[in-house]
Amino acid sequence: MAPDSEKKEIVVIGGGIIGCTSAYFLTRHPSYDPSKHKITLLEASKIAGGASGKAGGLLALWAYPTNIVPLSYRLHAQLAKEHGGETRWGYRQIHCGQLSAKGRPNQRKPSLKGEPANGESVSLNKRDEKALGKVTAAGLPKDLNWFAAESVRSYYEMGDPNTTAQVHPYYFTTAMAELAEQKGVNIVLGSVTSIDTANGQGVKGVTYEDKATKDSHTIPATDVIVSAGPWTQRVYPPAPISGMRAHSVTITPSKPISAYAIFTEISLPPDFGKTDTFLKSKRPHGKTVTPEIYARPNNEAYACGEGDHLVPLPKTTDDVETDLARCQDIIDYVSSISDELRDGEVTARQACYLPNVKAASGGPLIGQTGVKGLLLATGHTCWGIQNGPGTGKLISEFVFEGKAKSANIGSLDPRKVL
Repeated sequence: MAPDSEKKEIVVIGGGIIGCTSAYFLTRHPSYDPSKHKITLLEASKIAGGASGKAGGLLALWAYPTNIVPLSYRLHAQLAKEHGGETRWGYRQIHCGQLSAKGRPNQRKPSLKGEPANGESVSLNKRDEKALGKVTAAGLPKDLNWFAAESVRSYYEMGDPNTTAQVHPYYFTTAMAELAEQKGVNIVLGSVTSIDTANGQGVKGVTYEDKATKDSHTIPATDVIVSAGPWTQRVYPPAPISGMRAHSVTITPSKPISAYAIFTEISLPPDFGKTDTFLKSKRPHGKTVTPEIYARPNNEAYACGEGDHLVPLPKTTDDVETDLARCQDIIDYVSSISDELRDGEVTARQACYLPNVKAASGGPLIGQTGVKGLLLATGHTCWGIQNGPGTGKLISEFVFEGKAKSANIGSLDPRKVL
């Protein structure tokens, strides 16, 4: 019997971007027949509750790995066109650049949501000729006018609207889940406790604990896709996946900012942070810090800092611990080079865990495991949103056709590291 004519019980584990795009593309595969193919998406806490709801959402043709990036970047554009992504999840093409700057001592901090900012605003709404001369000499584009002229040292473009775009990750991920659900996917909230592989002969079922009732249930399965991000090893112990915590903030700038994603390199003054009044933190700062700043539609800025391994991976995304001092560091860093961010309103302080592959080959891992019917789609590091559609498309091909056809992903074969 041909693979696409068989009855299938497909279980997707994980309601982040990889699980949701896998569910979406399974329902769009030409062989999908809801009368023969049952698809269940199992998520422990909530759809997009982890990094898929708290990431930056940058899309780039210059991302990695190169064997799936072009496919996924193209699919992003197609999905946006088909489903109104510009409005629904903030899809747009943008510029991206590297900014070198000298940080200034903070004079004012962005406020908590709903509270007025403290301190006197010294934002320069217009640049004088001297300031314009400085930024022009540094190579800063004219419309990238939300960085302090006295801070800017140099700028070079990494990507333009032909090679770089963005989405709002939470809205994109939840939209993929909704669109999959409309085509027959059953979304269940529950934590997987075991995968029955019949002693390695082939998947037979998935057992989970219902989030609401705490009752245990078992779903029959012919195909299981483990796409649980940093929690993958908890679900399938042989998978060499670890988690790294990452913090981020969102800010409503004091005035609209242009559509750029900026990778910064900020040199801090020696006494930086000693006057911090938010948490009275005395944590030392490095001489150079590298927060990323993404301007989003609807006058929102997203900024993230470096990762850490200080707190072990919790049970679910509901239990992730946010270090407010680390969030404040990010706020202070970006405020030191931008009046618009310094004088804005902080709307979120948050943390998540990114999945990394613990192998020299790196990741992600996409494909067969050696156990019949068991597939991995995980370890996408910081490029999960970018590579979600491509991964989902490839997973649908593995399930219905037995192999990947849209890209050559032999180097990402999980069997190389299992």
